Amino acid sequence: MAPSPPAAAAAARLEPLNPHHLQPCLALDQRCLGGLWTPSQWRIELGDARRPGLGAWHQGALLAMACGWLIVDELHITLVAVDPSQRGQGLGGRVLEALLNEGRCCGAERATLEVASTNAAALRLYARAGFREAGRRRGYYRNGDDALIQWLRLCS
Repeated sequence: MAPSPPAAAAAARLEPLNPHHLQPCLALDQRCLGGLWTPSQWRIELGDARRPGLGAWHQGALLAMACGWLIVDELHITLVAVDPSQRGQGLGGRVLEALLNEGRCCGAERATLEVASTNAAALRLYARAGFREAGRRRGYYRNGDDALIQWLRLCS
């Protein structure tokens, strides 16, 4: 019998993503984001040390992940995804905070990301982490939604 979503989320362990995690990343990407990245893009993400990624795992299943790119002294967050069956349990915040800490450890002074202006759950997540809006890209997404550019200072 599979654990209930809250039990799985609470028991999830965080670990860095690597090339061996290609299939679970592809599957979670498909469930959450409709296949944002192709397999070849995922291979690049998972194989580049300047592109950190962290996953939340429970019983061999990838429940949530956060990925970014380290560019000079910035961490550009490229995605945060939580399995639909696990949402609302704090996993997004856990993987995001772990990725921000990884960025700090690698010398990033700031973090940035783009988020759809209509994605209320993501906006709440990023606000809780301390991100602030710094601009807007009109019609940025395929569906015509605007992207809000958000920034967070990682060093005090």
